[in-house]
Amino acid sequence: MHDQTSARIEELPRLSKTKLVTLWRELFATSPHPKLRRTLMIPILAYQIQEHAYGGLKACTRRRLKKLAEELEQNRKAPLVNKPHLRTGTKLLRRWQGQMYEVLVVEEHFEYRGKRYTSLSEIARQITGTRWSGPAFFGLKPVRRETMQ
Repeated sequence: MHDQTSARIEELPRLSKTKLVTLWRELFATSPHPKLRRTLMIPILAYQIQEHAYGGLKACTRRRLKKLAEELEQNRKAPLVNKPHLRTGTKLLRRWQGQMYEVLVVEEHFEYRGKRYTSLSEIARQITGTRWSGPAFFGLKPVRRETMQ
């Protein structure tokens, strides 16, 4: 499978635009936009060939991309925040004032002491009694110096 997929991808730059359009129709069941340049068709087709051979994006990745697209639709100048990806089952440990705290990552939530939370900042606030960035508190992003007292 790997050799066949690689061979198909390596062949793409040598194909005429007509053959690329034919391949596009096979892979996407639709025609490409008439103004789509050949040079742009090649990487799109290469990705689609790989996706057919090895599988596509995970559902959570598709959801994240959709959310980013929606945010950009609302505000084209919005900064794209790359949140750390935490897998379900991950345990976050933090020692605070001599006591160890444990948070379990579950799908779309966090569990702390038997209760579900939607944000790590809520949990950090529970533990410290003050407003903290949850990701910073649990070591998932750098902490600004003035916060580290």
